[in-house]
Amino acid sequence: MSKLSKLFMVLSVLSFAVPAFAQGGAETEGKWIAIAAGFSMAFASGICALAQGKATAAAAESLARNPAARPGIQLALILGLALIESLALYTLVIIFVKVK
Repeated sequence: MSKLSKLFMVLSVLSFAVPAFAQGGAETEGKWIAIAAGFSMAFASGICALAQGKATAAAAESLARNPAARPGIQLALILGLALIESLALYTLVIIFVKVK
């Protein structure tokens, strides 16, 4: 058995064991929601920034290679950037719903 399959078996056992430790009290729940919300917004914003940078770099490179294809590239870029930015907006909406 390879090391990779052993790793996946251990990770699957650990993922099923996590709910057993989720017996926290109601008094500690509020502060953890706010902390998790902050981390999730930071994570989503970081992923959005990386994705937008990569999309813009790819669009600039494709425009440099084929300037005649500008309208199609511009449309695809704007649509892609709007979908990427929606990740951060959905995360923000979820945070406003969960954090009271």
